[in-house]
Amino acid sequence: MIRAVLTAVCLASLLFCSTGARSNGRNKKPKQVVPVIECDVRAGKINLPEFIAKCPAHCKETKQQVYGSGVFASISSICNAAIHNGVITNAGGKVIVRKMAGQNIYKGTNSNGVRSLSLPKWRESFVVSVGKPKKGVIYPSTLDYVPPRPTYVKTGKKESKAPVATTVMPATTPEITTTTPEPTTKTTTTLASTTTTTTTTPPTTTKPRAAVHKIRDAGSSHPYFSSVAAHTGSSLRRQEAGSIIRRQPASSPVSAFNRVQQAPPERTQQVGQSNLTVPRREWPPSSVAHSDWTPGPRRPGVGDASTYSTVHSDISHTAPDSGYTWSEAETPEIAARDPRPDISEYERWYYTYGGQYPPRSTDTDVTRKVPLEPTFTKVKPVDALKPEVNPYDPGFSMREQDLAPRAPEPASQGDPNCKVDIAFLMDGSWSIGKRRFKIQKDFLAEVAQVINVGIAGPMMGIIQYGDDPVTEMSLKAFSNSRDVKTAVDKITQKGGLSNVGKALGYINKHYFSDVNGNRGSAPNVAVVLVDGWPTDKVEEASRLARESGINIFFVTIEGPDDNEKQNVAEASFVDKAVCRTNGFFSLPVTSWFALRKAVQPLVKRVCDIDRLVCSKTCLNAADIAFIIDGSSSVGTGNFRTVLQFVANVSREFEISDTDTRIGAVQYTYEQRLEFAFGQHNNKADVLNAIKHINYWSGGTSTGAAITYTAEQLFSKSKPNKRKIMIVITDGRSYDDVRAPALAVHRQGVIAYSIGIAWAAQDELEYIATDPDKDHSFFVDEFDSLYKYVPKIIHNICQEFNSQPRN
Repeated sequence: MIRAVLTAVCLASLLFCSTGARSNGRNKKPKQVVPVIECDVRAGKINLPEFIAKCPAHCKETKQQVYGSGVFASISSICNAAIHNGVITNAGGKVIVRKMAGQNIYKGTNSNGVRSLSLPKWRESFVVSVGKPKKGVIYPSTLDYVPPRPTYVKTGKKESKAPVATTVMPATTPEITTTTPEPTTKTTTTLASTTTTTTTTPPTTTKPRAAVHKIRDAGSSHPYFSSVAAHTGSSLRRQEAGSIIRRQPASSPVSAFNRVQQAPPERTQQVGQSNLTVPRREWPPSSVAHSDWTPGPRRPGVGDASTYSTVHSDISHTAPDSGYTWSEAETPEIAARDPRPDISEYERWYYTYGGQYPPRSTDTDVTRKVPLEPTFTKVKPVDALKPEVNPYDPGFSMREQDLAPRAPEPASQGDPNCKVDIAFLMDGSWSIGKRRFKIQKDFLAEVAQVINVGIAGPMMGIIQYGDDPVTEMSLKAFSNSRDVKTAVDKITQKGGLSNVGKALGYINKHYFSDVNGNRGSAPNVAVVLVDGWPTDKVEEASRLARESGINIFFVTIEGPDDNEKQNVAEASFVDKAVCRTNGFFSLPVTSWFALRKAVQPLVKRVCDIDRLVCSKTCLNAADIAFIIDGSSSVGTGNFRTVLQFVANVSREFEISDTDTRIGAVQYTYEQRLEFAFGQHNNKADVLNAIKHINYWSGGTSTGAAITYTAEQLFSKSKPNKRKIMIVITDGRSYDDVRAPALAVHRQGVIAYSIGIAWAAQDELEYIATDPDKDHSFFVDEFDSLYKYVPKIIHNICQEFNSQPRN
């Protein structure tokens, strides 16, 4: 009986324990550990394709740089990129980072208080998203950072002889155990039953190497390459005695460990003994290419003294690298007969490009040496320059191998008297034909020479249009005329119709932008070259472009005659498109062969900045004076509402000393100049000045305030500015407003009146410019003022754009 009871108790206990274990196992979920990063951590510094991280607070104040919008270059700060994208706020938070391929253009924008910069190209990109992993996804709890730059100790004097290295190679390569004591002149490495002892003069470093030594060797048995060849497996041969490493052209950057081959016998060099090898190291990946012949300290490889001596002597006399890469497999030699087998590859390259062959020499390849500049005899470790590098990239192309390297030509300053941003719309339609397309390219190349392109003068870009417009050259692409001319020669014809209207819409919306090099301070000019006539309508696109401040010129080659005008999509298309119809902006050319004669007249016109009147728009060409009622009937709260209305109107304009300027007067019985035209030359300062206007309180003398404003502000207005006055009042004036209003109207001032609550309608109409319905407004309460901001801006711009175009 007792045994049965004990058995039942044991079974119940086992059942309970197993049920509890299953329950615990079912409920237990892996916990996501989120590593914390600093504000300055950049995505390129983390060796993970996708990870989660937590940003601290107040990263916006660190002003760490961000490049791009939506998709960011990997040199961007992760946290500030997340703030810019709206993933987190300045209070910090979790963010998921996913890396992707690099892009050619990263557009800069201002978002969420973070200004991102534009970048033409970068090797790696990343995107950010909210830090909430998907169900079942666990990201790494620690971040793998790119190894830091190693530290090297330089000795004060040169070594007079090569270090002695003794190496005994084992049959196999088991686990490696390394012991590194305090910096001494001796380092002991134990590799199974093998002992390697190296004695050197400079002290050793205890930091692990971040990258491999890359030797630009054009004909030597270097210990490093021989060691690589010995440990790459059965796919490669070990270097025999007297063999050298030979460069072959390679089309793709494969691993250096698979790019060693033996040179042909006729180019061999006698070496005392074959190179010995050391175990292969696993080097971290790198991505940035750079020149690896930069002067710097040389580190000896592992080999015997005679080998190192031979290598040292060989490198001191090698020819400069011609941009070849190490070949993956043995490449068969060309079967053609070599007329001069006694010269080096470098000499052959040099004499091919114009040099004279020297007399044949009886010397062998071993005894003959090519003199070099000293800058090509130095070897520096790749990792001493930058941690993110590609140690296997050749660094420069064959074009760079001049005997006397030339410094790059500095950017041209250009003609300062012709500082314009000019875009040429070239006709690429099929109707033009290849011959006339070539004439058009010659015309643009000559214009580039005459106009003198430069960063302080004109900047030139090109759009080719057919069915659709295509940017051939942005405004910032080239900063001198020679480079522009070279780029023009490479343009190929796209074909299609002559859709000029679509091309004008393209330059208005996309081309004249910061990312394309629009400087803002220079007038925007568009020169349209058209063969015959457009195949679409241009009027609406041209109007929008003019209102955006673009000065449109038309160069019409072989325009339609009287019999052809019936085929034109839009009659008088030139007058509907150009900035003004006075003939200054249109240039008809009778024949393609006469196009060259139009170069000088066109350049003279586009450089006449004073006549580029379309550069001025309704938003950048006005002096605006606000006359603000500060009487007792307004009250403190309503006065702040009025100031907010003034700020909202001002915010819509482009404010600077050369663009729109804002001034303000507050009045009661008396008048007070709050700030004058030009006193604040940017939008932020103007808005701040409006915010700090103090409420005055008193009576209402609107007529006296208008007279005071004419004397204090409009008398100092610039002659090329449109003078605009906006009066805001909440009651009837104690004095007459008709005479002062008529006086300012005669001075060319455009007056707007805004009445609130108890304002007199007849006085508002006296103050306003005719027609009253477009310049006089009335609201029942102060809180409704904001509704009239768009209406006022629209009327100001509509009036500006309705000016005669002749």
